[in-house]
Amino acid sequence: MALIRFNKPFGVLCQFTDQRAPVARPTLSDHIDLPGVYPAGRLDQDSEGLLLLTDDGRLQAQIADPRFKLPKTYLVQVEGDPPDAALDRLRRGVTLKDGPTRPALVEAIAPPDLWPRDPPVRFRKTVPDCWLRITISEGRNRQVRRMTAAIGHPTLRLVRWRIGDWTLDGLAPSAWDLVPGV
Repeated sequence: MALIRFNKPFGVLCQFTDQRAPVARPTLSDHIDLPGVYPAGRLDQDSEGLLLLTDDGRLQAQIADPRFKLPKTYLVQVEGDPPDAALDRLRRGVTLKDGPTRPALVEAIAPPDLWPRDPPVRFRKTVPDCWLRITISEGRNRQVRRMTAAIGHPTLRLVRWRIGDWTLDGLAPSAWDLVPGV
């Protein structure tokens, strides 16, 4: 059984082939050359960070299936400077078009020491931004982005840092490694 940590760069699809023609987009096959592994969960094309891949279907389900409530932690740069009341809304859970979210763990943090994004996030002198650490235990489509938009602070950059006990520590963008002992 193999488990891979991959630091997915911005703009890469979480699949091994791109069915859209005529312009092929970057995929996992541009970065991972180990056959027989599949993503356990997804990150949208505009998000970066930790993606786990495995060749074990049961482990894949335990990582990806919301029934297992595996916590996922994101470092999120948002537009503006959300007041405590807005962060409390995230902590209690917000209502999205597909229903209420579970409560999230949320804290404002100092800008993390991350690699530069390519392309860079658009900088505007007149609009402040701030960083949040958000931990959720479900995984709806673009959930964190929709949650921050629901409190009036759209996401500018989203980096998944942790899934359960697995983190991005020591893994450069586009790099992958085998998790020992799995």
